[in-house]
Amino acid sequence: MAGVTFSGADGTLFAYLVGEIDHHSAQQLRQAIDARLALAAPARLTLDFGGVTFMDSSGVGLILGRQKRMREAGGVLVVQRPPAQIQKMLELARVSYV
Repeated sequence: MAGVTFSGADGTLFAYLVGEIDHHSAQQLRQAIDARLALAAPARLTLDFGGVTFMDSSGVGLILGRQKRMREAGGVLVVQRPPAQIQKMLELARVSYV
């Protein structure tokens, strides 16, 4: 099971993801993040993967969907702190991270 907590500062919404991201949990995370984006309308969304223990391709879809949403709103998406096993998947999908 995955979860997300949020914080915000200076036009950035931080989403701290934890747990296992699979098809089911990715849908829940997507809904939670999109709801918060609608409320906050940040210039930058930072997805922090430091607490993620597993991710399948649904997680990549989650990232790409939020990236598209942010671009359409004139903002940017940043992916940070992905664990090593997730870094490989992100590299294959050509998703940059810090």
